[in-house]
Parts: sequence; C-alpha cells; structure tokens
Amino acid sequence: MRVGILTGGGDCPGLNAVIRAVARSLVKLVGAEVIGIEQGFLGLIERRVRTLDLREVAGIMATGGTILGTHNKANPFGYFGAGGADVSDAVCAYVRELDLDAVVVIGGDGSMAIAHQLALKGVPIVGCPKTIDNDLAHTDRSFGFDTAVAIVTEALDRLQTTGQSHGRVMILETMGRYAGWIALHAGLAGAADIILIPELPYRLDEVVRVCREREARQRYTLICVAEGARPEGGGFTVKERIEDSPEPIRLGGVGNVLRAQLEPLVGCEVRTTILGHVQRGGSPTPFDRVLATQYGHAAARLVAAKAFNRVVVLHGNRIDSVPLADVAGRSRNVPSDHDLLRTAWDTGISTGTLVA
Repeated sequence: MRVGILTGGGDCPGLNAVIRAVARSLVKLVGAEVIGIEQGFLGLIERRVRTLDLREVAGIMATGGTILGTHNKANPFGYFGAGGADVSDAVCAYVRELDLDAVVVIGGDGSMAIAHQLALKGVPIVGCPKTIDNDLAHTDRSFGFDTAVAIVTEALDRLQTTGQSHGRVMILETMGRYAGWIALHAGLAGAADIILIPELPYRLDEVVRVCREREARQRYTLICVAEGARPEGGGFTVKERIEDSPEPIRLGGVGNVLRAQLEPLVGCEVRTTILGHVQRGGSPTPFDRVLATQYGHAAARLVAAKAFNRVVVLHGNRIDSVPLADVAGRSRNVPSDHDLLRTAWDTGISTGTLVA
C-alpha cells in the first residue's frame, strides 16, 4: 500500500506522535510506503510531498508541532491562492497520480469537513481527531487537550501567587473557540474562583459580587475565562476577521473587556493575562503522547482493513471509529448538566451565573 498522511489546521502537541504511530504501524502491518504531505491540504494543492520512512519518524515523539508542517487556510474547495477557486478536481487527480490507497487526515472539525468533501469525490480517507479545544464531535478526548490544560493550570498557579501578594483580581484568558473545555478543566485544576465559559453567558453583577466578597475575605480573586465567553445578552469578543480563511472569525480579548468592566466596580487592581499560542506549543504531556499513539495505531489499522471514510474516536476508555460524515464540521460543547460544572458549583466556584 501507499498511504498519504497530512496534518491540517492549527498545530497541536502530539501531532508528531500520531505521525510516528501511523507510519510505524503501517510498515509493521502491511509493509506500506508512507507519503508525508507537507503543510496540510496545501501540499496536495501545490504538489509537495515526501517519503516518510522509519528514519524520518524516529525521535519525534516528544517534539511539539508537526514535522510535516500545517496550514489553516488551505481549502481545496476555495483555494486562497487562486482567488477562492475550487481546485479539488486537481487535488483528486494528484492523489491518483501519487497512487495513494488512502490519505490519513489529522485535524479538527474544519479539516474533517474538507476531508469529507474529498471522500465524496472518491478519495479514501481515514480521519484522526486533533484539537487542543477538545470540541470535536463524537470523541471524549482529543490529543493536545491535556497539554493545553496543563499549561493553563501552571499559569493559574503562578497568577495566584501574584494575586495573593498584591491583592488583585487576576484574569487568565484561554483558547477554546466556542467551547469551554480548556477553561473548565484548567479552572478546576488551578483553583480558580470564577470560571467563565461560552456555554454559560455570565452576569457581570455576579462576577462583581464574587470579587467583592473575596476582596473582603481573601484579598484576591482568580478568574479563568474562555476566549468565547460572553455576557448575558452580549456577543463574542472578536479579535480579527480573516475573510479567506475556512474559519474567518478569530476570537480573543474577552479578558481585557472583562477587566475594563470590573475595574470601576471593585476596590482592587485588575490584571489580565492572555496565554494565546503558548497553549499550542511545546512538548506534549505523557497522556497526550499515549493517546496520540493509540489514535495513530488505530488509524493505521483502519487503513490496513480498508475501512475508509471513518474517524478514530475515544469513547470512555475504548478506541473506536465513527463515519467521517458524522464528524465533519461538527463541534462538541460543554453540556449544561456536565458533572464538572456541578463539581465547580458545589465547591464554591462561580460560573458567573445564578445556578447553584
């Protein structure tokens, strides 16, 4: 077999562990030749690939990012380099020219949507979920999420000491797009006093109440806010719009908005820290290395079995797969009855709502 592999969308800790597991497993299972496609779907558009032998994938497990490179604006069905033209027929022809029996696509909901469109045009696809946001449909955990949570938790630990020392409200803004998984998990792990997530629009008066109570008692407040958090009746905070991107709206800056809202209403200083891409970079945690390896191995087994147009997922502790169509373009948000929300409320953590 000849199998292509690409990493689409944003970079993520654990990508190289997946690439390694796919390549090693395919060589072991079917003696496959593995073709690395550079910079995601852009490599199929611009015809840039290279062979990935065992030497190429050696020693990359702990390395962040992706050895293949990635690109989050390269959509064959609306290629920015050709004025938004549909170049998918040329991409499919190139896949046939490469004599690929399958393409393993490692990516999030946007990448899976593109992969699904290619599958409808006859390209055999196996998908592997990748997003630090943990918001891909039908899977309980995506690799990269644990690493992002660990980074945010460490930042909260450090901000807490400054908040205690100076008697401040310390706000930390996390990534996550329209899902609050990173903020919720890290907020619990980092002992945040307030956790604000997109799924539960916050009341400013409730946030102020908690800050004032803690100002009188503890002198400081630690707030973990997801970039997609928004006040009741208000909209998302948009950092920028990139019109030729598959995801044109880029969120960011809600931490600064919240600081400006709080400063005239509380008696102490308010400071905001935005971690941004720090959450994406660096070496993956051991958990993410193992999960990424499991995903890569499972993807290789699907390819070996010619079970195409499916995506590897995690259900509980079991690695499974679902149809690609069920995942393409779909996301997973924090449900309002999630156990972690109840844990937060019952341990005195506010979500900026009146839920108790």
